[in-house]
Amino acid sequence: MSLTRDDVVRILGPVDDQTIAQVIGIGATPDELAEARAWVVNDESMIGMGRPLATGRVLQLVEILESVEEEAFGTEER
Repeated sequence: MSLTRDDVVRILGPVDDQTIAQVIGIGATPDELAEARAWVVNDESMIGMGRPLATGRVLQLVEILESVEEEAFGTEER
């Protein structure tokens, strides 16, 4: 099941239309977006749980979310 605008806002919270379009454009599922968000929010926890590093659409989503975070907070590293 592909993402809808409502899915993106439910998972990420309020984000701009450009980000929503980028995220939806990847063709990912809600589960993939939730996984990408988990990687961005706390990658150490994901590694500690033994999760393999993000790949494919999840990796693309992680890159988008990290870019949005950098723009919002003006940082390159968390």
